[in-house]
Amino acid sequence: MITISDTAQAHFAKLLSSQAEGTNIRVFVVNPGTASAECGVSYCPVDAVEPEDLELKFEAFSAFIDADSKPFLEDAEIDFTSDQMGSQLTLKAPNAKLRKVADDAPLFDRVDYFLQAEVNPQLAGHGGECKLMEITEDGYAVLQFGGGCNGCSQIDVTVKDGIEKQLTDIMGDEIKGVRDMTEHQRGEHSYY
Repeated sequence: MITISDTAQAHFAKLLSSQAEGTNIRVFVVNPGTASAECGVSYCPVDAVEPEDLELKFEAFSAFIDADSKPFLEDAEIDFTSDQMGSQLTLKAPNAKLRKVADDAPLFDRVDYFLQAEVNPQLAGHGGECKLMEITEDGYAVLQFGGGCNGCSQIDVTVKDGIEKQLTDIMGDEIKGVRDMTEHQRGEHSYY
């Protein structure tokens, strides 16, 4: 679920040694599943542990995760590095802004997750986005593009060589291709 590097574990053990007996850490997500999601780590005194918390045991301490944060901390990593510039604790949680879907989730949910987690962050660099509108009975994902993608001169390349290729590679026989239902209109909003 969460990977805490050896250096981060040593850092937490050192910090916890000056806290009250039985104090551990809590890993959490504020505003989980939203664009403003932020991850954090705090002290977790004994009286702050809730019955529904998930406890991850490490050699010198436990990390507690509340039930609401749990699905958003899948594949999270905590590391601690030191160099000439100082020390830094980093927490990477790739699913904090968007709940990861199960491998056996409905096809629409898995395709939508892929678009939100993989495609839209790339399109955002050009001021664009795409949204899954439907999956046809014959296996085509129908997308609606907005922002800088609407009217972009490279939209066909994005659809066929980018999104469609990735989706058919990942989804195998379930997705045959991608169709763009956007009525593209070039304008100042379009990325060139």
